[in-house]
Amino acid sequence: SSGINAEYGGFILSKMKITLTLILCGLLFLEALCQPSVVKVNWENKSYDSNTLSTLQLVVNPMIRRGSPIHNGTFNALKLLGANYVRFVPWYPYPRLGVAELFPPNQTTTLWDFSLIDPIMEDLMNATSGYEDIINFSTTPQWMWKTGTPVTFPADPNQVDWSYTQGTELVDESVQQLTGYYQRLISYYTKGGFVDENGVKHTSPYNYNITIWEVLNEVDFEHKMSPEYYTKIYDALVKGILEVQPSMKFVGLALAERNFTYIQYFLNSSNHASGIPLDYISYHFYATPSNRTNITTYLDIFPQADKFFEEVEQIQGIRSKLSPDTKTTIDEVGVILPGDPNGGEIPPLYWNAAAANYAYIYAKLQPLGIEIVGESQLVGYETQYPSVSMLNYTTGRPNARFWVLKLLHDKVKPGTAVQTASNDSELFAQAYILNSGPKIILLINKSLDQKSVEIDGIQGGEISFVDPTTGDNPYSTLFIKSNTITLDSWAVALIALS
Repeated sequence: SSGINAEYGGFILSKMKITLTLILCGLLFLEALCQPSVVKVNWENKSYDSNTLSTLQLVVNPMIRRGSPIHNGTFNALKLLGANYVRFVPWYPYPRLGVAELFPPNQTTTLWDFSLIDPIMEDLMNATSGYEDIINFSTTPQWMWKTGTPVTFPADPNQVDWSYTQGTELVDESVQQLTGYYQRLISYYTKGGFVDENGVKHTSPYNYNITIWEVLNEVDFEHKMSPEYYTKIYDALVKGILEVQPSMKFVGLALAERNFTYIQYFLNSSNHASGIPLDYISYHFYATPSNRTNITTYLDIFPQADKFFEEVEQIQGIRSKLSPDTKTTIDEVGVILPGDPNGGEIPPLYWNAAAANYAYIYAKLQPLGIEIVGESQLVGYETQYPSVSMLNYTTGRPNARFWVLKLLHDKVKPGTAVQTASNDSELFAQAYILNSGPKIILLINKSLDQKSVEIDGIQGGEISFVDPTTGDNPYSTLFIKSNTITLDSWAVALIALS
């Protein structure tokens, strides 16, 4: 296929360039071309405090349900990661897996049904036991929105429905109907049940400790809310949820795009009801290369990330001015290939490019003061954005995107970033002194080329890395025998000094 040819063509071209370089290195007059990239670290010169946390997003879809061939792999990976702030989103393409009251009540009957949602919630809570999650039941009952005709949805819970989210105005403009829905939903999972609209008690076996709730998702796209309308809904839901869980923290916005006007309105406390907390804001970023199978186009996702950093810097300025105590979680970070959500051929090297891009974004957001960076998403597959998956959706084994996250989560602990310089624009390098004492150096090869890298003082240390040779296997760790190492295409490496 064209995808395989493009991949192998790029691979052969890369190896030819390396071979040609080695031949030219034998010619003295071209010796300068063959010098390794050099990274210099000044361990005495502090740059910034490094406290940014890495985590991921788990979106509900049929492949994470019990009985799926990758169900066990999904939740085993989630447990293995052992991260705080996992973002859990029952998303609208599968209404039956995320909406607990799909039909409106009447004077005698309510139709609450958690039977398809409970198993997924149980598996999430078991896999993340002992950690703090960000829960976002973002899909609201569609009957609560004004639409020309009633919105239908598939009887099969596994059948995708991209048309469920309709309408731009709530039926109940006071937002009390929607507030009541979320109060009951949260009570069901945190207080062992709730009383429905007709005064009937519904019990549950759950008393989960849910501490952070994100209010809706990509509200600039889903229901196309203005900042004024979203803020009204946010205030009502937060006030109502606090009546159920007084210690709950909240994440607002979850914007698909970095809309400065939207963020500025929301962070202005004068636009909110009295006493409404602004604990966190969130927004998303996906890079997109121009071609699905031509691996050389994957190089473009790094300049796209550079432009994103400029936007983040502006948003941080707005936050610092209007609401300096509000934290930020950028809780969807990834790459979406052309052709998704339906999918198509994905060259194996793509996973390394996307993994390196996440590592680069995570590292570059540290000095900007971002608290949480969540990789999106643990499970994708054909028809469900396969290029954002962190698992091989055929085998259920974690891919390079997961293992890079695991590497960062395991090795990059809170500490101090120190002055680090790379003479190669395609090689990102950052050194840290961790609060616990160790010195580490993060290296990211942003190119398709293999790179020789020279760093004084690394001999005798260990290097842990994810690159094309590690495939769907955990990151490898090797003893460093000299001050020069080699990084393969889109490699992410972490050096721990002895």
